[in-house]
Amino acid sequence: MPNMSVGLAMTLLIVGNIIAVFSDALIKTLDEDIAVFQFVFFRQLTAVLILLPFCLKASKSNLIEGLKWHALRGHIWLIGAIFMVVAISTMPLATANAIFYAAPLIMLPMAMIFFRESLSKHSIAAGILGFIGVLVVIRPTEISWAAIAAIIVAITLAANNLLIRKLPKNQTVAQTLLLTNLVGMPASLGLALWEGLPWDWAPLLTAAGSSAFILIYAGMCVVAYRSGDANKIASAEYSGLLGAVGVGLIWFDEVPDLGMVIGTLFIILPLIWLAKVEKKAAKNKPVEPERLATE
Repeated sequence: MPNMSVGLAMTLLIVGNIIAVFSDALIKTLDEDIAVFQFVFFRQLTAVLILLPFCLKASKSNLIEGLKWHALRGHIWLIGAIFMVVAISTMPLATANAIFYAAPLIMLPMAMIFFRESLSKHSIAAGILGFIGVLVVIRPTEISWAAIAAIIVAITLAANNLLIRKLPKNQTVAQTLLLTNLVGMPASLGLALWEGLPWDWAPLLTAAGSSAFILIYAGMCVVAYRSGDANKIASAEYSGLLGAVGVGLIWFDEVPDLGMVIGTLFIILPLIWLAKVEKKAAKNKPVEPERLATE
């Protein structure tokens, strides 16, 4: 698949992050004494059931290709899913999401170290301002175990998005998502059994809805991060924070305080600025001779 434009990749991430907020909102409706490992297993089970019809015609060789990278991503995804339930169930939706959006900041140095991507001064500036915004939102003096759980989620999101580069290019998005969930199911089932709580199938429908929303987000991430440099598009991940504020206000009566508003501005405004800078740079980029020869 040829590389799409930076603008289109960022648009996919923006839409995906807003959709992902509804997955978080469904998790927040769960009881505080929910069996976390059971619920995470239900999410993976329903995700596999949703994706399986889209993968039935795939060749077996396609499904086992790059299995070690799928296994790595699947277990990182599992860790993130567990800590996400903990964070969302105990924190305001917008606050939890603000910490999750440290992921693009974490991706910048990770992309530089592991993929040798260069960081532009605009990316660095946007990352610094976004990090300040996250600090304003979480208020370091009030860091709790829930905040630590949310930071772990951000790390897993960053690692998973970067590892997309290692996945086989000939696999469809549905195949990629199916394998990510499938390879993690033995571990999540083992954790659910280790949890030792009576099996409660009541949250299964909530898990299915949460899975459907997060699969759309994950699919858009696969498409976007396969197509462009992570440091050029990762800041678009911040867009879902506005959705989290809106959903939290309407659904859970969570009114953002002044710190939340200021922190959000520090996160969102650099995103808008960086998008304009990248768009202008793309327009001014000279056309390659090979492309000219084919036109």
